[in-house]
Amino acid sequence: MSNPFLNDKAIKSAAEAGWGAPDPSTRATPIDDGPISPWKSGVMTVNGTISATGVLMVILLASATFGWMNGPDRTAANTSIPAAAILCILVGFACAIAVSFRPTMAKWLGPVYALAQGYFLGVISKAYENFQSGIVIQAIGATLGVFITMLVLYRTRIIKVTDKFRRVIILATVGLMVFYLVSFVISLFAGSDAISFFHEPSLLGIGFSLFAAGLAAMNLALDFDFIEKGSKAGLPKGMEWFAAFGVLVTLVWLYLEMLRLLSKLQSR
Repeated sequence: MSNPFLNDKAIKSAAEAGWGAPDPSTRATPIDDGPISPWKSGVMTVNGTISATGVLMVILLASATFGWMNGPDRTAANTSIPAAAILCILVGFACAIAVSFRPTMAKWLGPVYALAQGYFLGVISKAYENFQSGIVIQAIGATLGVFITMLVLYRTRIIKVTDKFRRVIILATVGLMVFYLVSFVISLFAGSDAISFFHEPSLLGIGFSLFAAGLAAMNLALDFDFIEKGSKAGLPKGMEWFAAFGVLVTLVWLYLEMLRLLSKLQSR
């Protein structure tokens, strides 16, 4: 799942909620904090967001390790996905929905999301590794490569997040999420054969995975833009966790798409 809620609307909502710096025009006397310091206390910063993202990543990796250890073993009689992994998907989805409506909850729900999704990623990664040895390391490397590439492209302004760019990416992301949801419902009643192209290593299936992975990569640009604009706007420090949550959601989505894409490519 991506994070189309990290946009200018979120920044505006935060400001309207009174989270930003106080307006001197509403005070009888100007505010004087003494000597000017480059350190901004109580407001969102890029470094603070990086720290929050790091904390969530550590939680995710620790939980993923536990999930890997409890994942399906191809040498065992039962190779099915544990029910706990399915529950973690639901918990992660619920956290994402809650945070999208209440950004201030990201500081508490972010770790819960990282724990739940980390366990699921560990389990699903073990399942892929059982059938295609080495694919997990490749997917991790590809995810890191895409992240670094997108960061460089954004910082050098080769990719510029304009209003039109943002609208297109958000609409495409929402459309893809709806497609995933519909496909899941169809598979429950009609079986996975009804949407076989979604799983099979055909040219259409590979093309679809390339599109999904590319869309996830473009969402990273939206994340970087939100962090930059939020820091400049002086949003409250709690928004660092909201931004970090968004980055984590995008990275989880990107990694899953990389797993699916590499699996299809290796199966041809």
